[in-house]
Amino acid sequence: MPRTRLALAAGLTVAQDARLAELVAARAGGAPLQHLTGVAPFRYGELAVGPGVFVPRPETELLVTWGLDALRVSRAAEGAPVVVDLCAGSGAIALAVAQEWPGARVYAVEQEPAAVEWLRRNAAGTTVSIVEGDAADAAVLSTLDGTVDLVLCNPPYLPVGVALPGDVAAYDPQAALYSGVDGLELVRRLVPRVAALLRPGGGFAVEHDDAGADGSGHAVAVPALLRADGRYGDIADHADLAGRARFATARRLADSTV
Repeated sequence: MPRTRLALAAGLTVAQDARLAELVAARAGGAPLQHLTGVAPFRYGELAVGPGVFVPRPETELLVTWGLDALRVSRAAEGAPVVVDLCAGSGAIALAVAQEWPGARVYAVEQEPAAVEWLRRNAAGTTVSIVEGDAADAAVLSTLDGTVDLVLCNPPYLPVGVALPGDVAAYDPQAALYSGVDGLELVRRLVPRVAALLRPGGGFAVEHDDAGADGSGHAVAVPALLRADGRYGDIADHADLAGRARFATARRLADSTV
């Protein structure tokens, strides 16, 4: 029931009242609200979520905004863009792009079996193509190398051992949270892989933590990784609405030095 109808809702039956009490108790015990309702909002839609898949956060919506804006600039007079969502999880990013850019060829890459099941459920009936595999594996989507217009990615980026709120630690899958001692193990592998996927001028946006384990901060470390690769330009870092460093962006250079 939408919130706007709550004031007009009829009273609960005995069975409904008992079920509501169970749900309230579960939430008080730390279960994510999205697991109890079975859905998570993201941009203009809702995704089915539950145990085994990362619950999408509102901060990631800004990464999608950047990506769509980048497409409008780079493909203003061209045909349907090719977009890849790496570490797709529930499919939030891929499905948002497919919904907001009709005709785009969108690929969602995910390797965790439980998450793939949720991804398939959410992508059913859409044009999003699901690819099971390691996002950093050169064999995954190799047929698209050099042709992709945009790669968006919300990878695991927390340092192993970092303290998390109880509900996050207990319910979000570990594989979607942690990535090595500094949180950048997967990002290091993704940077060269994405460079191979992108066409010259193609855009890349990757979400990251606001501070690394060594205190330098991912806002410094991730752009540094992109610069060190040598195939990226227009490298920048972006804050979320709370002012915290949230994601880095870059474009594939046409005159590669590597």
